[in-house]
Amino acid sequence: MKKNLKLGNVFANIIVASQWLQAPLYFGLIVAQGIYVYQFCVELYHLICGLGGFKAQDIMLMVLGLIDVVMISNLLIMVIIGGYHTFVAKIHFSEQNPPDWLDHVNASTMKVKLSMALIGISSIHLLKSFIEIEKLQKTDVYVQMGIHFLFIISAIGLAHVAKMTEGSVNESRSNRKATEISSQGT
Repeated sequence: MKKNLKLGNVFANIIVASQWLQAPLYFGLIVAQGIYVYQFCVELYHLICGLGGFKAQDIMLMVLGLIDVVMISNLLIMVIIGGYHTFVAKIHFSEQNPPDWLDHVNASTMKVKLSMALIGISSIHLLKSFIEIEKLQKTDVYVQMGIHFLFIISAIGLAHVAKMTEGSVNESRSNRKATEISSQGT
């Protein structure tokens, strides 16, 4: 019996330690973040160098490209910090200020935040398409609109599930606290 308990503890420790297998994945996302910073700098350089020769529409498209890179970068930060904090190890900030959203992040809220970020990125792409609509096939624009609509529906669904889950978790915690209090009183 003691041997089974010891084996169970070893197995449980291996399972818990397996969360560290995700750390290299987050490091890879940090490298991708660096690539996006480089891409942003290149696009900004092109915008600055060609400033006199661009039409207003071209400038708008280039600025939308910069915004797109920033939004994707924000999405990466959310996944890197939130995912690592939630699934690998709690991040203890020494002198830096942690992001406000990190205090109440969990897998469910992270999904909602990610879906909202995807909607923002999709909106930028859709806006670019509307600006250049004369160059595009109508069916391509309709497909983009459909995908954007699906992102919105998915985000609404995820938010609804998160709200339901949050309510049941809070109710479970309240019941557990009430049980603890009543057992202390007796």
